Amino acid sequence: MSQIEKVAIIGLDCAEPSLVFEKWADDLPNLSRLVDGGLWGKLESCLPPITVPAWSCMATSKDPGTLGIYGFRNRKDHSYDGLGIATNLAVREPRLWDYLGAKGKKVIAVGVPQTFPIVRPPNGCQVTSFLTPDINSNYTHPPGLKQEIAELVGEYMLDVKGFRTDNKQWLLDQIYEMTDKRFKVCNHLLQTKPWDLFWMVEMGTDRIHHGFWQYIDKDHHRYKAGNQFENSIHDYYVHIDKLIGELLGVMDLEKTAVWVVSDHGAKRMDGGFCFNDWLIREGLLVMKEPVSERRKFNVADVDWSKTKVWGEGGYYGRCFINVAGREPEGIVPESEYGAFRDELKARIEGIVDHKHRPMGNVAHRPEDIYRQVNRVAPDLLVIFGDLHWRSVGTIGNPDVYTFENDTGPDDANHAQQGMYILSHPSLPSGRRDATLYDVTPTTLKMMGQNIPPDLVGHSLA
Repeated sequence: MSQIEKVAIIGLDCAEPSLVFEKWADDLPNLSRLVDGGLWGKLESCLPPITVPAWSCMATSKDPGTLGIYGFRNRKDHSYDGLGIATNLAVREPRLWDYLGAKGKKVIAVGVPQTFPIVRPPNGCQVTSFLTPDINSNYTHPPGLKQEIAELVGEYMLDVKGFRTDNKQWLLDQIYEMTDKRFKVCNHLLQTKPWDLFWMVEMGTDRIHHGFWQYIDKDHHRYKAGNQFENSIHDYYVHIDKLIGELLGVMDLEKTAVWVVSDHGAKRMDGGFCFNDWLIREGLLVMKEPVSERRKFNVADVDWSKTKVWGEGGYYGRCFINVAGREPEGIVPESEYGAFRDELKARIEGIVDHKHRPMGNVAHRPEDIYRQVNRVAPDLLVIFGDLHWRSVGTIGNPDVYTFENDTGPDDANHAQQGMYILSHPSLPSGRRDATLYDVTPTTLKMMGQNIPPDLVGHSLA
């Protein structure tokens, strides 16, 4: 039986299992070959199923509550304006490469979210992710790797800047350029650097879904048959499959277990629900002056002496209660907090859509879904319409339902189920659904390491 000496994790942010395993399987020969010889299935994401914190949940096998990271932006304290971006500084739990590096294993990590700034470099080399300000930053370890990358691909692309755009041909060209450069760097590192663990994440799959889903999904409210971008996502998946084949070609697959994973899936976005506008209508959020036109929600404009609740926009909704003694001008008595939150949860879950049908919202209490609740969690985490609707934070919208995104054109939301493939001759094959928390303990097990007892996931090996 072949022994596993190395593990390669190829991360495709937002890759959708129905496209890989069903719709386009015949057009993806490299991924299908891994499926035929390996374990595969849906990979349940964390709650909420968004890039930050999902990749950190995968790398630590800890849930968002334990990490204290509930999205891209998090409350730093109980002040009204204390929101901060969740960078690498927010991740205080050890990640897979920390466990392996401590045992002398060599690591290559490219594009994994929440790795900038580099404060705890891995035992090997690292290229940070799309949350890096720009390539003038110290985005590599060792620092000299930056020049090596520049000589290899020219201007390395951390992300497509301004990917929420109506200029779709430009966006498509940018996604391909970014992806080609990332895979070229990975191919180079795999052949020139020592490694036991390789982990890359490509963001192009996410950007193309958000930019082009309306063109491929006949159920999308903006879909038009025969449009010029009808094959855009399909052709990109075919291109990614080819690039993955090239990566596999420089690996010893007898000694290397290969993962292909996504942090969540993708689905059409039916619209946005204007969360703060709804709270205003319900009398729970009171502004100092009446709102007559659409604008950004600003906490300075809130009459906190009359406000019980406010919300944040995004792919899911975050709901904060103005609690007396906790927030600076809180008015909801602590003794009434539990009953009020339960009432609010029921009201949110009872919301109907623009056609007066039940929207199907779920408002989660953080202590119900996490092992621990660290730092400042939302009081409720709201999934609108089974993720077919997003939360819109702006105020002054004509209605609480909107079909234009407040942060720019966006066709897709995230789906709770991502995908995975795990392939090596020594492993069983066949379908077996799993969770993103299983990736790290499985990898540790395959590499002969002990699995720490506080991990959420379990080994599939």
